Amino acid sequence: MPAHGKHRRPRRNHVSRGLALVGAGGAALSLPLIAPATAGAATPAAAPEIAAKTFTAPAAAPVAAKAPAAARTYTVVSGDSLSLIAHKKGIQGGWKSLYRANQSAVGDNPSLIHPGLELTIHRGSAEAAPAPTKKQEKTERKTTAKAKKSATDDRASRSERRATAPASGAPTGASAAAPAAAAAAPAAVAQYADNLDGWIRQSLDIMAQHGIPGSYEGIHRNIMRESSGNPLAINNWDINAVNGTPSKGLLQVIQPTFDRYHVPGTSTDLYDPVANITAACNYAADRYGSIDNVYGAY
Repeated sequence: MPAHGKHRRPRRNHVSRGLALVGAGGAALSLPLIAPATAGAATPAAAPEIAAKTFTAPAAAPVAAKAPAAARTYTVVSGDSLSLIAHKKGIQGGWKSLYRANQSAVGDNPSLIHPGLELTIHRGSAEAAPAPTKKQEKTERKTTAKAKKSATDDRASRSERRATAPASGAPTGASAAAPAAAAAAPAAVAQYADNLDGWIRQSLDIMAQHGIPGSYEGIHRNIMRESSGNPLAINNWDINAVNGTPSKGLLQVIQPTFDRYHVPGTSTDLYDPVANITAACNYAADRYGSIDNVYGAY
């Protein structure tokens, strides 16, 4: 009987089946994955990962805070007007805004400004302003010319009144002929304090009677610069003192100027506060249009 040989049953390699997901862009593909179960089989390469890119928006550049514009000054020159200055400097609100900010310096007539006057341009006002039309410029020039002519006529009128006015203290024909009844019932006399405030207020009342322009602020400002409020102040060192006519009093007036611009009804003493103020304001009105337009030695 033939011998039976041993036969080895061939081993079968088991194949593992699975699914692999491979990402392609935004879609996923399902592919069969065949891997040998034996340890010696090669390990399949892992599917590549797609790195996620992160985009960071650039930080916004910080906006620098707008610093407020510092206040500036402008010195008036010949031919200037508030309208032309407001246009040149680009002032928001035009000449009206400029006038409101400088009314104490300009005075009651915005059409009358004098060379040398310093105007203040406040913070935030210097912004682009529309250019005036030709009609507005023409009207402004006419108004300025009219105001200058009025000021010239007014100064001429005051000079004429001074030339024809009687000497200080001399009675006029009307006062000499006043009836006795008027003396029996005199008009009430205003009372003024004997200090700088009272002297300025009394001077303003006298100036109003004689048509001399000026304001409390303008007089006070110039007094504090010239004498610091001392009615007996005297300057013994400047050119006037060298010439023998030193400046004296609250507004530092020399004797020839005081004599020429003395206001009737006030003291003839140069050191008298009211007489000194009214004479100085009369001179300033004749020379500069008003004591309010004086900002330095005059």
